[in-house]
Amino acid sequence: MKLLSFVRGLTAAFFLFSAAVTAQEDTEIVTEGVNHIGLAVKDLEASAAFFTETLGWRQAGGDPEYPAIFVTDGNSFVTLWRVNNPETAVPFNRRNNVGLHHLAFTVKSLKALHELHAKFLETEGVRIEFAPEFMGQGPTTHMMIREPSGNRLEFVVPGSRVRAEQEQSQE
Repeated sequence: MKLLSFVRGLTAAFFLFSAAVTAQEDTEIVTEGVNHIGLAVKDLEASAAFFTETLGWRQAGGDPEYPAIFVTDGNSFVTLWRVNNPETAVPFNRRNNVGLHHLAFTVKSLKALHELHAKFLETEGVRIEFAPEFMGQGPTTHMMIREPSGNRLEFVVPGSRVRAEQEQSQE
């Protein structure tokens, strides 16, 4: 448990540190954010339904030959690509595999985060790693799940939004 708390604290420190870091003066930044994330999935339909039905995203296309389904929330774009042989696919292990450790999405409010948590409890194939809790010492609040194909997804309410909600509730 102490290791988990340490890792979460370290994650929070990373976010604070990375926000303050600027590019070296002699290096021009030529990228402009993340265009999309591609996730390999075992069950394309279940993973797509998770994004569209559980999270309320919309399908933005697909490629039945690959096969793939593209989903978006209007800000983020995720491509879901079915592995060649779902029966023999090796599940990702964040401690042993190089690759995407997890994908984190910003959530608009604490209320929305708790509503997602309740929805995840009722969604077949979703495994909750931890329910909404402070990231480090807070007030940033997050939760971590595995979607139906096993990809780790984090849902985060930034501390600035938590503080704004608290201020509004005190008015």
